[in-house]
Amino acid sequence: MVEGRRRVCDGDGERAEGSGSRGAASGRTPHVGLLIETSRGFGRSLLYGIARYARLHRPWRFTRRAGSLDSPLPKWKDLHIDGAIARDVGNVRKSLPAEIPVIFVQHNLSAYRRYPAIVTDSEGIAKLALDHFLDRGFENMAFCGLDEYVWSRNRGESFRGLAQEAGVQVEVYNRSACGATRSWRHEHGAVAEWLRSLARPVGVLCCNDDRALQVIEACMTAGLHVPDDVAVLGVDNDTLVCELSDPPISSVALNTEAAGYAAAELLDLLMSGEKMDGQVIGVVGTHVATRQSTDILAVQDADIAAALRFMRQNVGRNAQVEEVVAATTVSRRVLEKKFRSTLRRSLYREMRRIRVKHIVELLLSTDMSVAEIAARTGFDGIAHIARYFRQETGMSLRAYRRRFGT
Repeated sequence: MVEGRRRVCDGDGERAEGSGSRGAASGRTPHVGLLIETSRGFGRSLLYGIARYARLHRPWRFTRRAGSLDSPLPKWKDLHIDGAIARDVGNVRKSLPAEIPVIFVQHNLSAYRRYPAIVTDSEGIAKLALDHFLDRGFENMAFCGLDEYVWSRNRGESFRGLAQEAGVQVEVYNRSACGATRSWRHEHGAVAEWLRSLARPVGVLCCNDDRALQVIEACMTAGLHVPDDVAVLGVDNDTLVCELSDPPISSVALNTEAAGYAAAELLDLLMSGEKMDGQVIGVVGTHVATRQSTDILAVQDADIAAALRFMRQNVGRNAQVEEVVAATTVSRRVLEKKFRSTLRRSLYREMRRIRVKHIVELLLSTDMSVAEIAARTGFDGIAHIARYFRQETGMSLRAYRRRFGT
């Protein structure tokens, strides 16, 4: 479970051998502080994972302070706790107790290295977002974040860097342009004006789902249509935020619940005496939950668009290259040249990529068995789909679900 200072969160419900809790050693129930916001899906998913660990192992007594990302933490000495998992805030270092194990959510690793942290994989999130927009043929992309948060800056920088490597320039919203006041009531107009200035159609990655909802509101103000003019993609896959939006928001899903489980497991070890040594629990992107806000093909070439549409409509069966070509007005040779010049992939590679993506979505968003997924995706049995999936991902289907699922 531990590789150096990085803890791998597989989320498979297993516990490190010999782990216990300080409360168990002293014959009492450990008292754990949970200072994590519940207003966002990220925080709620972490709490679900923590609760699952406590339910499967020795129960803990919890003190929970919900708050928000900007709320100050309470005084540690007033909590009377054995350990804590807490969100990071700017002034937290001044009040950290040396004797209490603490795992921070999304802290700046360079600021105080010894404390363990839950950190999202910004580059992995950015790669999923970039591929999502490239799949739909977007040549214009942008990022809208929250400058004051290091996790948001990291996501934006990773997205811009990966996009540049792919030959795409990313326009980044500068939040300081709206002045010192950061309330959405004051910032709304600045975001709308920024959106109007972008070349369209444009794919906009937002730092999280709340920000994506704000961008959709700003599009309405700017007279821009989602997804036709602006395709909006969030991060966290907070179902409540995404589904209640108009249109519903596509979002990069994270294995946050598995990270919460791994954080609870690590805290158990820390309360038993393991040293705080900057251990990192990674939160990784698993897939893009596609909804209406990015449900568009921005490909200008009609034959490429027709081919991609055919692939997606027939992803549940073993369609052949010749069938894809027949859905267009050109020969296979011409279509291959168009795919390589526009999408930078061969026609065959794109067919396999779309098929594997569909398998991943079924693995992570349903509880279907491997046999059911094989039948749903046009394979003639478990052995066939297992071999195909391992060739594309380097992992078995069960291992992939165990590692990236909740």
